[in-house]
Amino acid sequence: MAFTEKLLRVPSPIEMSGRHIKRYHVTADPAGIDPEVEKAAYAILPELLPEPDGTPPATFVVLHRGGDDGAYLNAYSWVWDNVLRFGGAAAGQPVLGCPDDDPTNFVRLDRSLIGCVWELPPILHERDAWVRHMLAPGSPDLDAYLADSLPEGTTGDRS
Repeated sequence: MAFTEKLLRVPSPIEMSGRHIKRYHVTADPAGIDPEVEKAAYAILPELLPEPDGTPPATFVVLHRGGDDGAYLNAYSWVWDNVLRFGGAAAGQPVLGCPDDDPTNFVRLDRSLIGCVWELPPILHERDAWVRHMLAPGSPDLDAYLADSLPEGTTGDRS
């Protein structure tokens, strides 16, 4: 089977557990991610977020619905002013320790995985947006950072 890019959706940011959360959804399904999968993923999200450390409380997440039963939630939170902290959860993927193949039964991951090829494109954009709005200007602008997301489209083929 040949590699193909997936669809990238960019829902509006949300606030949760005192953090501003930018959101990216990845799926091959033109209808988007099933609302029940999305609801279950965001229910476990607070467990993936760090305690405040003085850094503006911003996180971006990638919710990915795999081509099988798997669903994955990657939470990348800004800490120490310029470092990304990773927290991950998965559902429907027994090889990752999930108890069953239910894509709504998310469990926290305790592995050194940060994302697959379809989940990584937002990281580069978010790095540049953090520098552009939070580190480079005379004063950080969290609202500008939250408004600066990778455009919807596909996960790649953006050149």
